[in-house]
Amino acid sequence: MSFFDGYNIATSGMSAQRTRINMVSSNIANAQTTHTTDGGPYKKQNVVFEEILLNSTKDNSPKKSSEKMDSLSLRGVAVKEIIDSKDEAILKYEPDHPDANNEGYVAYPNINPVIEMVDLIEAMRSYEANVSAFTTQKEMDTKTLDIIKM
Repeated sequence: MSFFDGYNIATSGMSAQRTRINMVSSNIANAQTTHTTDGGPYKKQNVVFEEILLNSTKDNSPKKSSEKMDSLSLRGVAVKEIIDSKDEAILKYEPDHPDANNEGYVAYPNINPVIEMVDLIEAMRSYEANVSAFTTQKEMDTKTLDIIKM
């Protein structure tokens, strides 16, 4: 483990959560968007995370899971991909709406603002936890350097 591993893990977590906050904010902002450049209503987007491992190899030999984890160390987290939701659009009868179909129904995104706000709060709390971990790492390193100076 190197001197900067704690910082790297915390900053990768902050970066990943910032991406998540941006996606949730975009979902909230477009909750009533009925027409996009692709045609049709806005599609909710979700962020998929993945762990970043240090010293990972393509070793497929049969080992116990504890032996595999000993040879790998966690380096942080990253955004693997941003995926569109597969939820169907919500149809509302609004015959005067410019995006209404032949039967008078308008397709709205299947986005629940309450759920999105809960996701936003969770992402913000995770971001704050990473900031706290970074600050704690910095304080420990400062105390260590103070001890070494004596």
